[in-house]
Amino acid sequence: MSTSNIKSAIEVMINPFLNDNGFELVDIEYIKEGSNWFLRIFVDKEGGIDIDDCKRISEFVSEELDSNDPITDAYFLEVSSPGAERPLKKPDDVRKAIGKHVFITTYEPIDGSKEFEGMLVAFDGENVTISIGKREHAIPYNKVANARLAIVF
Repeated sequence: MSTSNIKSAIEVMINPFLNDNGFELVDIEYIKEGSNWFLRIFVDKEGGIDIDDCKRISEFVSEELDSNDPITDAYFLEVSSPGAERPLKKPDDVRKAIGKHVFITTYEPIDGSKEFEGMLVAFDGENVTISIGKREHAIPYNKVANARLAIVF
């Protein structure tokens, strides 16, 4: 089974539990690091998640995978918060980040750059508008390679 099919199968398996319990699935990673495979599930909720939430979700996921595991290789399961620099994977994530400091990379240069860090001021579904200093950049959403919240030091 391909990595994207594994991630889709896991998402279908756990989303009802997460939604019923007030959690939001942020991302799923299934990656190989060195000789080990890792299944990482990033979850959040209003007000943030804590270690007890991660434990509860991990126990649920482990039980589900024990009975119907789409992964044939051995792997380590990790459940955690997406962290302070949360990825903005879906349009709703971008909408919720309006007014926050973000870091965006693009597939190709926009206004001469492929990296933008500044205040997210607007998102209309087509363009992400980011303010950097006194200048605003409208970035076509379909050109965004990665977007995440960014910490300002």
